[in-house]
Amino acid sequence: MTAGPRSTEWFARARAVLPGGVNSPVRAYGAVGGTPLVLESAHGAEIVDVDGNIYLDFVGSWGPLILGHAEPRVIAAIEEAARRGTSYGAPCKAEIELGEAVVGAYPGIEQVRFVSSGTEATMSAVRLARGATGRKIIVKFAGCYHGHVDSLLVAAGSGLVTFGHPSSRGVPEDFVALTRVLPLDDEHALETLFAGEGADIAAVIIEPVPANNGLLLQRREFLARLRALCDQHGALLIFDEVISGFRVGRAGAAGHYDLVPDLVTFGKVIGGGMPVGAFAGRRELMKELSPEGGVYQAGTLSGNPVAMAAGLTTLEILEREDGWTRLEELGAYLEQRLKPVLAASPASATLGRLGSIFWIAWHAETLPRAADAIDARAGETYAGIFHALLAREIALAPSAYEVGFLSLAHERAHVDRLAAALEAALTATTAEAQG
Repeated sequence: MTAGPRSTEWFARARAVLPGGVNSPVRAYGAVGGTPLVLESAHGAEIVDVDGNIYLDFVGSWGPLILGHAEPRVIAAIEEAARRGTSYGAPCKAEIELGEAVVGAYPGIEQVRFVSSGTEATMSAVRLARGATGRKIIVKFAGCYHGHVDSLLVAAGSGLVTFGHPSSRGVPEDFVALTRVLPLDDEHALETLFAGEGADIAAVIIEPVPANNGLLLQRREFLARLRALCDQHGALLIFDEVISGFRVGRAGAAGHYDLVPDLVTFGKVIGGGMPVGAFAGRRELMKELSPEGGVYQAGTLSGNPVAMAAGLTTLEILEREDGWTRLEELGAYLEQRLKPVLAASPASATLGRLGSIFWIAWHAETLPRAADAIDARAGETYAGIFHALLAREIALAPSAYEVGFLSLAHERAHVDRLAAALEAALTATTAEAQG
């Protein structure tokens, strides 16, 4: 599909003043080709571009909009808060109320500190872990993304236990020298690393529901072994729940797997569409933060009253309207409708889902659990399907490795539209490839 004339015009203007025309790389359509849609507005389950085209949206601003776009009660809360002042730089009631809601919902945490992004949350959690343990080494997993923090923007080397190397220019080798990268779903690699360096590991950070490089659903046994090794060696376990927190359920992935981390990071849903992040843990760890402890962290807009109001209203609606149960039911219906379509696809494909998060693994007979198990052909296959869906007014993420999201604004009829469009897109792209 070709972007409309106004999107094309606006994106040309964007390229003149924004690097690559965007403020986040995946928006540039580099993985799928073509000119990005430039959006004008959004409401419920739909987005509208500057040419007036309306699309059924399964991106949801990459996860925060669990209630849908421009949910009226969230907008009302934002407007009311903004009239009282958009920023105080001082304690406010809303941050206390949202803090109580987060602590009351998630297992094992007693205090939370709000920041302005998921990246800031993971950066701060890592600093806190090092400060609390007095150790230096951080362990992450290939296929998990934790924001663009220098020490976590690391690619795996070769072998089971690897010294990472920077995955971005501008990150010095020295910054990642204390970061180790392991494969997901591999207990042997875990045990080998801890046997060799366990006494020096400050923390292990993992997306318990890896959802930034496909949806790489992990076995509980693997996560439980990770929890046990951290306990055995005195390392802290950090769950990055920026995507999964309050998305897969009230208690996040911790509740789903019945495993409690030492620290957890949040974002997305707790901001209700506004820029918010947070990190949380037991009081004994959180007291290491300034002003009580010696680990410094600060932010002018942290606990912003407008963002806090949006997040609090979102969580209240989810609680009051049994939102997670409804989303699980809709997710199950999505599986029921999409699996037969994918089963008939000439390119083998597997649907993965947890709660309201879903992903199609192209050229896969089973759902991958590790990044290196994703078929290299997936990107090329998906590019054609993405544009064929867009031509049928269905918006998925412009990357084969990004997940999709359902919201409470979606209905079964919307899922039916997605299934019908996907079937037609597969037929069209197969015919094009054969012709």
